[in-house]
Amino acid sequence: MARRTGINAAHLSRIELGQRPPTEKTAAALDRVFPEKQGWFSNWQSESQSWPEIPATFKNWPDYEDRSTTLRAWTPGIVDGLMQTEAYARALIATAGIGRDTAAGRLQVRMERQRRFWERRPPVRTVFIVDEVALYRFVGSADVMAEQCRYLIDVAQLPNVVLQVMPVIAHAVNNSGIMLADTAAWLEHAAAGYVFTDERTVSSLALRLDTLRAEARTASASLALLNRMAETWDRLGESQRTQTRPAEAASR
Repeated sequence: MARRTGINAAHLSRIELGQRPPTEKTAAALDRVFPEKQGWFSNWQSESQSWPEIPATFKNWPDYEDRSTTLRAWTPGIVDGLMQTEAYARALIATAGIGRDTAAGRLQVRMERQRRFWERRPPVRTVFIVDEVALYRFVGSADVMAEQCRYLIDVAQLPNVVLQVMPVIAHAVNNSGIMLADTAAWLEHAAAGYVFTDERTVSSLALRLDTLRAEARTASASLALLNRMAETWDRLGESQRTQTRPAEAASR
């Protein structure tokens, strides 16, 4: 790669090990060497600059995700980032207490990651395990939650997706998010996260996800619950809008 890109081999090694950030020059050189990636390196390098809080250990995960033919994801407490509506993601990011520009950049990165994932051809075979708590947790507004539930319904009906809801019961991975690609795993908790590629660890995490799925609702029962929750949030949103109309009218 050093010979083909003209970049010092030791410097490339430091980038691969996460010891140095990739520059625009590095990304452009890699795009020339790998034209089939269609500018992926430059796009990702540019996007990463607007998300300074991105963990250093996460920086090589997108490449595993973009190359994987299968993906399994569990995110406790909230809807997984790959399935968040823009309104839900915006409201969630706003709770982080970061500046407006940083929040806007983080939202843009998240939406771009979704675009790349859902536009993949052929589509990625995906299993999402949704925490039932996330369907009840108020994020943004009732309208935002209703829209999010309806979007999950749409995702659940895609032919390449299996979506199951995990009931509110104890499990060994209640406190940690897991995402599995073909040959790597991303494990995340509140303080940090890490990409694992050794076969033993990836297999162990795959088994944990399998036991999680064994406790989850069936796909049909999960879809029925999503429909009920969408209707519930719709009614709550309508009620809130009705209650605010007199006050809004008076203020005018």
